[in-house]
Amino acid sequence: MAHDEDPDTIRREFGDAVNMSPSELQEWLATDESQSVGQKKDGDGESTGHAEGRRIVELLRKKKGDLSDDDYAHMRKVHGYVARHLAQQPAKEDVETSKWRYSLMNWGHDPLKEN
Repeated sequence: MAHDEDPDTIRREFGDAVNMSPSELQEWLATDESQSVGQKKDGDGESTGHAEGRRIVELLRKKKGDLSDDDYAHMRKVHGYVARHLAQQPAKEDVETSKWRYSLMNWGHDPLKEN
């Protein structure tokens, strides 16, 4: 982690971006909808976003003192992805069953969930 990055800020931004609990996210990742979206690394396996979701569950379950520099870097990546993806929101009537929403949910953010 770079010396000018505050761990508390990174954790807060990560918490703002990820609005699903570890159990909600884990349950979502088991659905066909979750596995139907995202870019597949090898064309046939798990999508990048689905793998991210599994990593996010691990991060959510870690204690503050157990977070590594790599964990903080990953939390920054998640926050950046969610912020960029939220800016690409489709028409309202399409949101609930959209690939856009499903992709965000793989990254731990349900745009329809009240914060």
